[in-house]
Amino acid sequence: MDMESASETIRRIFGSKGSSLGFEMAEVTSRYEALNKVRFPKPKETRFIAVANQKGGVGKTTTTVNLAAALAYAKQQVLLIDMDPQGNASTALGVKHNAGESSVYDVLESRQTIDEVKKTSRAFKTLDVVPSSIDLSGAELEVADLSNRNDLLKEALAEFVATTKKKYDYVIIDCPPSLGLLVINAMCAVNEVLIPIQAEYYALEGLGQLIQTIGLVQEHYNPSLLVSTMLVTMFDKRTLLSKEVYDQVKEHYPDIVLRTTIPRSVKISEAPSFGQTVIEYDPRGTGAVSYREAALEIARRSPQVLKALEDRKQRRN
Repeated sequence: MDMESASETIRRIFGSKGSSLGFEMAEVTSRYEALNKVRFPKPKETRFIAVANQKGGVGKTTTTVNLAAALAYAKQQVLLIDMDPQGNASTALGVKHNAGESSVYDVLESRQTIDEVKKTSRAFKTLDVVPSSIDLSGAELEVADLSNRNDLLKEALAEFVATTKKKYDYVIIDCPPSLGLLVINAMCAVNEVLIPIQAEYYALEGLGQLIQTIGLVQEHYNPSLLVSTMLVTMFDKRTLLSKEVYDQVKEHYPDIVLRTTIPRSVKISEAPSFGQTVIEYDPRGTGAVSYREAALEIARRSPQVLKALEDRKQRRN
């Protein structure tokens, strides 16, 4: 007798015309099983991505840590750098970041290297983390007079990548929800920006401002910077508004908006309080499955993103 899958069991219990809950459970379980059969392609070279949105509350840090965890879960080598003084990404990954702890603050101040500061995630062995701390909040004033103040992270990261024995597939930077020296440092250290967009009307107003801001960074500091990805978060499929927001963003940016959307989920919100990502906290839930699907989509788009970056480089030369 053949063993039935979990999704088949759910369908058998709830029947072909069962409750909407039964259908949703079966759908999520089917997606979970499908993901477990997929091999994530590795990019041919390291992708350097800043996750940024100057509007708070859009799921920026949540997206950063869960995409990093999803990629690491799929055996990708990932380095996550927490550039937010609040240190929420460090919290979600269970990495200590108390005041006085070694952190990215020490890297920017040239007291320690990334190699000395980074820690390996407890849950994901291919995920390294450069934690933040509240000390970072004073860094902007302390380095403001330095001639290379915009390139502090870029220089430290370039040195680390050149000397480490690890071949990272992704370097992902969590930015604070602002436009200051820390964000500029992050955007100068990468060549891609991933923008999480909340599925609400006000998010559309803020998006135009953010694109303008990135344009200024491109013009004055980092001409190779590319907005490569947009991900709609806090999506509620029961509301017309969520669909309208997604459709409008997709219409304006058809090539970079992911098909995957991230749903509103209690489990996603709960996970950081346990020092975990939702990938570890609720691996079979809709939040974890959605972030893993988004990570797979990002991985599969690597060839076209890297080609766009190369084309951009050749045009400048």
